[in-house]
Amino acid sequence: MSDDMQHSTIEISSHGLPVSADPVLSGTHASTILPSSLDVVDQKLSNTTEAKQHQVSVPMGEHSGIEYVEFGEGASPTLDKFRKVSIIPLVFLIFYEVSGGPFGVEDCVNAAGPLLALLGFLVFPFIWSVPEALITAELGTMFPENGGYVVWVSAALGPFWGFQQGWMKWLSGVIDNALYPVLFLDYIKSAIPILAGGFPRVIAVLVLTVILTYLNYRGLTIVGWVAVLLGVFSILPFVVMGLISIPKLEPSRWLVVNLHNVDWGLYLNTLFWNLNYWDSVSTLAGEVENPGKTLPKALFYALIFVILGYFFPLLIGTGAIPLDRELWTDGYFSDIAKTIGGVWLRGWVQGASAVSNMGMFVAEMSSDSFQLLGMAERGMLPAFFSKRSRHGTPLVGILFSASGVVLLSWLSFQEIVAAENFLYCFGMILEFIAFVRLRMKYPAVSRPYKIPLGTIGSIIMCIPPTVLICVVLALSTLKIFVISLVALLVGFGLQPCLRYSEKKQWLRFSVNSDLRDIHACD
Repeated sequence: MSDDMQHSTIEISSHGLPVSADPVLSGTHASTILPSSLDVVDQKLSNTTEAKQHQVSVPMGEHSGIEYVEFGEGASPTLDKFRKVSIIPLVFLIFYEVSGGPFGVEDCVNAAGPLLALLGFLVFPFIWSVPEALITAELGTMFPENGGYVVWVSAALGPFWGFQQGWMKWLSGVIDNALYPVLFLDYIKSAIPILAGGFPRVIAVLVLTVILTYLNYRGLTIVGWVAVLLGVFSILPFVVMGLISIPKLEPSRWLVVNLHNVDWGLYLNTLFWNLNYWDSVSTLAGEVENPGKTLPKALFYALIFVILGYFFPLLIGTGAIPLDRELWTDGYFSDIAKTIGGVWLRGWVQGASAVSNMGMFVAEMSSDSFQLLGMAERGMLPAFFSKRSRHGTPLVGILFSASGVVLLSWLSFQEIVAAENFLYCFGMILEFIAFVRLRMKYPAVSRPYKIPLGTIGSIIMCIPPTVLICVVLALSTLKIFVISLVALLVGFGLQPCLRYSEKKQWLRFSVNSDLRDIHACD
């Protein structure tokens, strides 16, 4: 460690945090700074009033109103000249990062039949979605910056694992985003058969990627309000379909199940893919208006929105139409719409699917690109990744994410879902470990939102989703396992290479001085 760091003085900020005398250490990466400053916070809190010694647990979506010693005092570290995202656009951004509507859930009925599909979208959220959303609300308000889960893992486990978290989650997000142009074309190829394959399909993927990437470039607030408009348009045809289908519903069709004919791998992968990525919004926390209040509320509203957006279309489709499991594949909701309401309703559903995939693409790209910006602001990536466009968007991050989408768009639907699920699982394991470790090691540090559970309860809450992760990993094919393992090994080698390039001064690294110092000098 350099002499200037060894002799740096430490001050206590107005928030009770140790702050380096020189918060921007040119050429010095945050990974060289040990996460011990939080112990100083614990000592400070022990000497203050009893009101500040205890945490207040509040339900998700509410705020305690009590001032604590915080990492970020509710203000995000981004530049004030850029507009922040308010709660309504944020709800729809989360909706599109997680769901986007019932498009893509058809394989669940194909794999397991109506009863298990309906139960899956009622029970699975409590096993997976609720814990993930709660952890995101707590840690996202504890660290209100664009690094999101990368910062959580870095604070709990160190910079090496923080980088691995960033690599795995970014790669899984890009793989996931490569799916949406594929789904878009699958839904409209019946109307435009030339897009079913070959060179025209390749050109269509490229054109879509360029258009939607430009939308991301223009600004996150624009993306947020576009997500609102697309979300309303995507959900309305299913509301109309439900009203029309009421006379045709037969409840006995919902109870059909055959446990001897279940494709458990496809079933669990479909559920997992449609109900994960709640933590993606954490990489946008630095762009959110008053994240301490807004983020938990937005997650709560989005959770209800997503579950209803899956369950009721499945209830309509399985109850109003005689069951033929083989027909339940991508795009089948448009055929159901035609049977129930006619050609006009099918066209509406197809259009809703198309715009839904557009919404999911821009929301995912926003999350992926701001994650890269957040990592660069923490010194984990070269400084050029922190460059913003005149619209406040992460210019280099957007270009990197778009390039990844184009390179991975050749994979099939099932391969994309399985590959991103595999990488995502590893990232979530690190998040669960980081969540529990931060609770155990730094219990006195303020959390604007805190899950109303103690340490033991937090550990118990993480057990069911961890077991589910193990099941999903065990059901992966050998091909997906090998591809994912190679990706993990690339991350293990990439981080030391970046550190070496920093040491040799081949690339410039820096830490954003607007960020709260969560580390202390060694």
